[in-house]
Amino acid sequence: MNNGKTIAIIGASSNREKYGNMAVRAYLDQGYTVYPVNPRGKIIEGLKCYKSILDIPDSVETASVYLPPKLTLQVLDELSQKGVKTIFLNPGTEDEQILEKVKQLGLNAIQACSILSVGKSPAEYSGS
Repeated sequence: MNNGKTIAIIGASSNREKYGNMAVRAYLDQGYTVYPVNPRGKIIEGLKCYKSILDIPDSVETASVYLPPKLTLQVLDELSQKGVKTIFLNPGTEDEQILEKVKQLGLNAIQACSILSVGKSPAEYSGS
């Protein structure tokens, strides 16, 4: 079941048209243990949704962020505190302030679509 790969989807959504939902499904399809994170979510794609990455009881290897820059800036400290090794800053999440803070915290940030990086295309999940 779990191949040791874990990812938190920050800004996960129950709306199947949003990238924060498509990412949950794409990583599940690739065998990851997926932790949806959204302060308002309860269950997303059958998974318990956490209010913060700090609420996840297990360690998390990777995080994929689907938040506007102002909110992304607020969660970087939590990602660092949790010990997340790699953070995907998906299109629309990054700006100069975020990149500066990522550097200050010593985080490994990748500016790319995390769905594509796992070998899937968002088009496979839209409209489903």
